[in-house]
Amino acid sequence: MSSIFLPPDTSETTALLTRGVCRLFQNLGFGTLTEFKLSNGRRVDMMAIDRNGEFVIVEVKSTVADYRADRKWHEYLPFCERFYFAVPRGFPVDMVPPDCGLIVADSFDAAVRRESLSQKLNANRKRQQLIRFALAASDRLSRMG
Repeated sequence: MSSIFLPPDTSETTALLTRGVCRLFQNLGFGTLTEFKLSNGRRVDMMAIDRNGEFVIVEVKSTVADYRADRKWHEYLPFCERFYFAVPRGFPVDMVPPDCGLIVADSFDAAVRRESLSQKLNANRKRQQLIRFALAASDRLSRMG
């Protein structure tokens, strides 16, 4: 991973970290969407799907204050097989719960520092989410052209 200066603006830093996380998952063969809205109304920073149809959610935390203020990430767990926090280099990683995966990222790349525990996703929810994911990807692609 390259060493870069991340801006002090939390939203801009989150966007840059998300870009690095997306690059990691795309290089691993996943399809990715940012700001994906779950059926419970929550919006995740990044959702990825692999060739087996398994979903990964990544919640990006640019600062300790951002991490501490987040009370909603538990609501994402029923919507993925694996869940990760992505943080910048220098983040106190001992704050991240041990059953969550950990990714250290910058705007160019990311590295998995701790794998997430895997869980089974409800089959009906998974099917519905797969459709939502495909429709969201199709909608975003059509807006580009």
